[in-house]
Amino acid sequence: MDYRQVLAKNLRKARQSKGLSQEELAYKAKINRTYISKLETGVTWAGLEVICKVARVLGIEPSELLRR
Repeated sequence: MDYRQVLAKNLRKARQSKGLSQEELAYKAKINRTYISKLETGVTWAGLEVICKVARVLGIEPSELLRR
């Protein structure tokens, strides 16, 4: 499993555990919703800035999104 897939799995799990929709997460993180969708499906890579924004909204450390 490459890190895109690790991020995808962890992001989806963390978002759902907080009860947020992709749209809500995107709005709070100031990121496009379709980009969140692409991250959750492992279609695209995420930059460090995006990982940090999403982690901040989810109330977790950025490293948790990349933990295998």
